[in-house]
Amino acid sequence: MTSDRRLEILRAIVEEYVQTQEPVGSKAIAENHALGISPATIRNEMAVLEEEGLIKQPHTSAGRIPTDRGYRIFVDKLATVKPLSNAERRAIETFLHGSNDLDDLVRRSAKLLADITKQVAVVQYPSFGSSSPKMAISGTAHLARSGDTTDLSSILEALEEQVVLLKLLNDAHSTVQVTIGSEQSVTNLQTTSLVTVEYGAGNSTIGALGVLGPTRMDYSGSISAVSAVARYVGRFITESAQ
Repeated sequence: MTSDRRLEILRAIVEEYVQTQEPVGSKAIAENHALGISPATIRNEMAVLEEEGLIKQPHTSAGRIPTDRGYRIFVDKLATVKPLSNAERRAIETFLHGSNDLDDLVRRSAKLLADITKQVAVVQYPSFGSSSPKMAISGTAHLARSGDTTDLSSILEALEEQVVLLKLLNDAHSTVQVTIGSEQSVTNLQTTSLVTVEYGAGNSTIGALGVLGPTRMDYSGSISAVSAVARYVGRFITESAQ
């Protein structure tokens, strides 16, 4: 496994790439991250990261971008969940409190999650009296704006199929799960990443929700938003059923 110093360089590459959408060079890392090492040393360490398959060089640039494996290391070892501010939490609560019924609550939840993360949001919820769950989706336009997806039409086509949406949320757990790029089971979505979690009351699961976006997503922010919205949705559905 790569050294702590290389892990910090990997963290810097991911954070720079998410923010700038441009391949990252050693000079940018040296200037923007207080790692206490020279650009030359950073270049040497980046060469090792590339050999390990954690970053790669796009053909048109001297900089580097993370690979799916690099993002996985970042999510598993380096990502720090960003806590929502009190204002953000109040905004979520106020927005969801305005719902009229379950369908409206879930539609609001999907829109809210899409707006917070700037990704596609999907919410699955039970259809009482039917064996088939319902789905709400919001924010597909964010995919087009990201500029990262090479085959947007195939991704949107996949998202139109309810069976695909259900498959996306099938593996959701009580803790947040992140599926990155080539880890996606749906072939048309392997240029995207997915952040999912179940929601419910206590040990009882009601449904699942998540966000889908380019692999160059803000994982820390997305994980935080998915967790927070899931908590509120589970609480509101439970309270409305009482």
